[in-house]
Amino acid sequence: MTSRAAIVAAAQRISSHVRHTPVIRIGAGDLGVAAPVALKLELLQHSGSFKPRGAFNRLLCAPAPAAGVIAASGGNHGAAVAYAARALGLRAEIFVPAAAPAAKVARIAGYGAELVRVGANFAEAYAAAQARRRETGALDIHPYDDPDVIAGQGTVGREFEADAPELTHVLVATGGGGLIGGMAAWYAGAAEIVSVEPERCPTLHAALQAGRPVPVAVGGMAADSLGATQVGGLMFEIAQRHVARAVLVSDDAIAGARRLLWERLRLLAEPGGATALAALLSGAFVPPPGARVGVLICGGNSNPSEMA
Repeated sequence: MTSRAAIVAAAQRISSHVRHTPVIRIGAGDLGVAAPVALKLELLQHSGSFKPRGAFNRLLCAPAPAAGVIAASGGNHGAAVAYAARALGLRAEIFVPAAAPAAKVARIAGYGAELVRVGANFAEAYAAAQARRRETGALDIHPYDDPDVIAGQGTVGREFEADAPELTHVLVATGGGGLIGGMAAWYAGAAEIVSVEPERCPTLHAALQAGRPVPVAVGGMAADSLGATQVGGLMFEIAQRHVARAVLVSDDAIAGARRLLWERLRLLAEPGGATALAALLSGAFVPPPGARVGVLICGGNSNPSEMA
């Protein structure tokens, strides 16, 4: 299981390659909720999401062969791997499904990776990437079910606690679970970690109910970033110990959170990036009296025209 020591080591390893993203505080009542809220703006990270943390940690822990690196992604992980590979002078080959959003595909290509569009969903793109990896011997960087990736994502939690030590609850959007796995491993009960998932992508919610990772059908507006069909096994062990609860939110709630972030703060979050806040605004998560709530805004790879 990922430890705080592994996360500290990851933070030291990747510090020169990632941004320490800011935290902004919103007063009680300002968002229509009773508790004060601290927003961790990880959408300002390199490549537009938290993902470079895990990508850099994986690459710096396991140097790539001459064939370079390979990854499958709905978009954000691919952009992060492409960014990290370019920074470290490595060749990257990124497999994305045909429905990957144009803004994310453009980021991947812009970082110089070889882009392969294949399959109708992440699972099909991942299968194609694995077949290619067996041909080339490239280093695979899994988007969430890898201990080095989870430890890298856990550095978000380390920063958040350092900048907002008063937090009692931290809301985190969940897809495959690498981010919340790292966050939960860092906090380890020091604050309640709340998983927030779209109703149409309930991977951790379903796994906790079943007592094991189980496949789920995925869809909806946040599926490009939170659309894993099954939560990772490595993070599930962490979640069973350190994730307090898993709540679900509707697409309408996610859209409302995106609008509020844009209208009040001029932050352009992608649907997955606004999902954690949607739980607070919609009442899917109601802070108890005296709570001090942290919300991770984890990604911003959207087309600005969407908010017109």
